[in-house]
Amino acid sequence: MATNIITTDDLRDFKMELLDDIKNLLTTQASGRIKKYMKSSEVMDLLQVSPGTLQNLRINGTLPYTKVGGIIYYDSDEIQKVMDANRIHHGLNS
Repeated sequence: MATNIITTDDLRDFKMELLDDIKNLLTTQASGRIKKYMKSSEVMDLLQVSPGTLQNLRINGTLPYTKVGGIIYYDSDEIQKVMDANRIHHGLNS
């Protein structure tokens, strides 16, 4: 069995690669990128709602969805539109 000797330069290179990967992950996460199509569990996590509430949003037509096979998908852009359309602005009377 062949042995490889790891030098401090190898470790330093590995550290730099690892830090670059972590930075890329944090940048992607910070930019707020959300998947185009989300499953029910992901939408429940995003909106902090129960399965019953999500079902009610589907049934009453508030939240559009697509069913492929037995899986329900939601378009993240449509979710944002629903959230924007239902935004309540409380203004101060001046």
